[in-house]
Amino acid sequence: MNEVPQILAALQQGDPRAAEQLLPLVYGELRRLAAQKLTQEKPGQTLEPTALVHEAYLRLLGGEPDRGWDSRGHFFAAAAEAMRRILVENARRKKRLKHGGDREQVDLETVDLPTRLDSDELLALDEALERLRGHDPVKARLVTLRYFGGMTLEQVAEVLDISRVTAHRYWIFARAWLHQQITEGGALG
Repeated sequence: MNEVPQILAALQQGDPRAAEQLLPLVYGELRRLAAQKLTQEKPGQTLEPTALVHEAYLRLLGGEPDRGWDSRGHFFAAAAEAMRRILVENARRKKRLKHGGDREQVDLETVDLPTRLDSDELLALDEALERLRGHDPVKARLVTLRYFGGMTLEQVAEVLDISRVTAHRYWIFARAWLHQQITEGGALG
């Protein structure tokens, strides 16, 4: 391992062969370091020690050309930091995906509502809508305008002379109420 400081110095001076000479000398220790870091992660980690070592090594040598390491210890400290950053980036990526980061965000106000219902579903919806009309005519009219008329919530709010916030609240309630009525009736769901 006495060669490592000499190779690091050659690497710092821009010797293109130094990177090729360095990897075989430090690979085993980097792999042990990567394996140790990965054992501290929760189960389900998708990175393998070999992939973590390769990514960290590429970052160390592919980064800033004037980056130098004073010693073997300094190099391994930099490698540990690179591995930490890789693991953090991986965790952030997973969290984004877990919270819908891989999905396109869609404004529900602009989405066309399904209007193709089979006859049983349409009859069940009509019956539930009539029951809603008996309990709350404004909400029933809102559903009719929104669902069958294809109006936006802004348009419905204007027609019913209510605020957009109230229209949104009524829409959420009416959809949940209708869904419950229909699924309890067993005709739609």
